[in-house]
Amino acid sequence: MAPALAILVAVLAYPLFYTVRISFSELDLATFTPARNVGWLNYRTVLEDPGFLNSVKVTGVYLALALPLQMVLGFGIAFLLNVDWRGRGVLRALFLIPMVVVPVVAGGVWKMLLDPMWGFVNYVLGLVGVGPVDWLADPTLAMVSLVLIDTWRWTPFVVLIASAGLMSLPTDVFEAARVDGAGWFATLRKVTLPLLAPVILAAFIVRWLGAVKMFDIALAATKGGPGQATDVVNLYIYEKAFRGLEFGTASSMATLVLALTMLLTFLFLRLNRFLEKRW
Repeated sequence: MAPALAILVAVLAYPLFYTVRISFSELDLATFTPARNVGWLNYRTVLEDPGFLNSVKVTGVYLALALPLQMVLGFGIAFLLNVDWRGRGVLRALFLIPMVVVPVVAGGVWKMLLDPMWGFVNYVLGLVGVGPVDWLADPTLAMVSLVLIDTWRWTPFVVLIASAGLMSLPTDVFEAARVDGAGWFATLRKVTLPLLAPVILAAFIVRWLGAVKMFDIALAATKGGPGQATDVVNLYIYEKAFRGLEFGTASSMATLVLALTMLLTFLFLRLNRFLEKRW
């Protein structure tokens, strides 16, 4: 296992520790090495930065809107695809297409589709007498657009996990429920959802880890605008580091986000273990 461990240390551990080291230092841009230790100064600066606090809030709003929507749509579509009907195999294959689209490309394509003058979405709305709608210039609509783009791209991933979970459920339990006279809603509430609870939470955790890293689509579609309405935390860190050249504070921000993400992921994993033991 030594070669594999060496690779992991090289590509994961070393960059992580280097980022933490920079977060406590003042970086010399000429040599790109820590010049002197500044202690907790960078962290104090970050916690007093209204832009960073706003980006955390924006990220929280995005997560609160996107994750429940993707989970509900993903499992709802998986239930439909689990029913035996003609053409479901083709539709299941088509649902995988958004997953393989590069996020930057997805953001750029949707930016063109949502263009207020020439976009296809406004063209369709115009056919029914609505619009034009400036999707990416209004702060509220820009966040809604970002959530919808991300949902279009990642809902198929949830569908994939949910479909695998549904196919792994024991059939004898459902046969027993049918014999006992349980209807479809009672079977869903009393049998299917409890059995799927660990799968639902596992899909949520995997999707949560991906959603926290939201960057590409926001950069391509909105660039954090209008104003800072869609300036998610990773985009803000990128701007601080590579445009503002404030690598010390940017490293502190990245370290704080990593610590918060690890804490919440740990709590989700404990909840997942509890559900697995209960059901």
